[in-house]
Amino acid sequence: MRLRSVPLVSSNAAFVRSLSSTSPKIEALCDDVCKLNVIELAEFLELFKEKAGLKDSDLMGAAPVAVAAPVGAVSTEEAAAPPKEEKEFFDIKLTGYDDKAKIKIIKEIRGLTGLGLKEAKEVVEGVPSVFMKEIKKEEADEIVKKITELGGKIELE
Repeated sequence: MRLRSVPLVSSNAAFVRSLSSTSPKIEALCDDVCKLNVIELAEFLELFKEKAGLKDSDLMGAAPVAVAAPVGAVSTEEAAAPPKEEKEFFDIKLTGYDDKAKIKIIKEIRGLTGLGLKEAKEVVEGVPSVFMKEIKKEEADEIVKKITELGGKIELE
């Protein structure tokens, strides 16, 4: 049975997987991608999007669906006010540091992210730079406290 080539976007992914079992080539590629650290993965994704001619919206899948509230369920004051969403996950961005604390901050970032010395040094020297993504609020607050105590300046996004 010969499979035709289908662009792999979220709506077709389940269809393509249902046609055949995963090939060893795809398994090996997935294993290699899973070994990348956060910075390498971000670089890989940008390169993939560029080479494949994709936009961020192409990789997002279906748009969220809005649900209408029953008439009269919300007062006009509440409706006029913007929704107050409590962010659950944050990206942690190093925006600066004291020169005396550079080595300590590099060591701390290595410990937090599992990056090698070279990659952690690039994160610190390349400020502002996001070094952790999608971190829960409690954990992000602890990381901010640690880096700040060492002499770093952190922003949560």
